[in-house]
Amino acid sequence: MATAPLPTWFISHGGGPWPWIKDLMPGNWEPLEVSLRDMARQSGNDLRAVLMVSGHWEAPSFTVQTHPNPPMLYDYGGFPDFTYHLSYPAPGAPEVAAQVADRLEAAGLPTATDPHRGFDHGTFVPMAVAWPDAEVPTLQLSIQRGYDPATHLAVGRALAPLRHQGVLIVGSGLTYHNLGDFGPTAAEASRRFEAWLTESLVRCRPDERTRRLLDWEQAPAARHCHPAEDHLIPLMVTVGAAEGEPGQRAYHQDDFMGNITSASYRFG
Repeated sequence: MATAPLPTWFISHGGGPWPWIKDLMPGNWEPLEVSLRDMARQSGNDLRAVLMVSGHWEAPSFTVQTHPNPPMLYDYGGFPDFTYHLSYPAPGAPEVAAQVADRLEAAGLPTATDPHRGFDHGTFVPMAVAWPDAEVPTLQLSIQRGYDPATHLAVGRALAPLRHQGVLIVGSGLTYHNLGDFGPTAAEASRRFEAWLTESLVRCRPDERTRRLLDWEQAPAARHCHPAEDHLIPLMVTVGAAEGEPGQRAYHQDDFMGNITSASYRFG
């Protein structure tokens, strides 16, 4: 049965398994934690599923996770041993996965399914904060290698009807993702890029927002913040799925990891 459309979200998911090791990580993690819990609160209690588009999964085709009980994928390194034994036992959503694949194929987009893929940390880390009881069925959709913005916007458009069916579409990445620079130059670069991003996503008309995103490399400090745009491209899917609707900044922090400006956004 059709319902009022859920919003879509682009979240900055933090670094590694941060909720379990905040005492070992620099900076203040409370603002991000609060924002993720608030996303769950705003989403209500009747979600059919969360569809997570994680910057940590890229494939030649847009690939849908179909496992009914996804295992864990510890795709990080250098953390305490116990963080490689964490569990987030949310059920998968095979029926929703089939709908996702059907909609992508109908839109002429390259599509595949993966019955073995587990939850990567771009999914299980923010989900464990937002829904700590792991009660919401969860599935992932990969991004496509090559990171073409127009194609990822098209993915969002194809999936938009699922918002009326209790499916929350979340893009999981970071507004700043240059692992080679977390120093003073990162502070200024992240501030400039986030200011452009907020102007584009929140203050521009929807058509202008789309145009800017297609040309995102021209933004201030764009390539400093994203030497590779794997952690930015999930944003295109969430914007495409709510393309004509307003955006708002749902989280902002200028001391993330000590000195980085970071943000998350809601659409619809």
